[in-house]
Amino acid sequence: MTASGHPNQGPAVPNDLGGTSLPPVNEKESPRSIGELVAGVTERFSRLIRDEIELAKVQAKAKASKVAGGVVFFAIAGVLALYALGILLLAAVYGLANAVPLWLAALIVGVVILLICGILALIGIKSLKASNKHVVDPKSGLINDIEAAKKGLNKNE
Repeated sequence: MTASGHPNQGPAVPNDLGGTSLPPVNEKESPRSIGELVAGVTERFSRLIRDEIELAKVQAKAKASKVAGGVVFFAIAGVLALYALGILLLAAVYGLANAVPLWLAALIVGVVILLICGILALIGIKSLKASNKHVVDPKSGLINDIEAAKKGLNKNE
């Protein structure tokens, strides 16, 4: 019971998002004071804000992991491109030095490595484009929550 003789809402209970939520309000309870109502709304709104921030963190981590996959493919492509450059330079040296089939073999190997680099770069680009579809936007979540609260208030009037 509160100081004014009204029943207390009870303890907060854990919810699925790792936060806590208040038990449902019993409609048959005696009316609460304006102060208690404002305190309840304030507490629930602050809990809602904390949960929205937590959701934004989870979404940001998900996007970071998707971007990391694309970055890995670009890194692999960069390393292989360096090897290809070395081989192509070696092929040019052999080709200019004696013009025998040895340079042709080195040139073929260099071209194959460049093809592999191109394929890996395309995979990296595709992965980065896919990660851009996942937008972290906590602002829209808050706007939706405020609109839902307004609808609930208008419905009760």
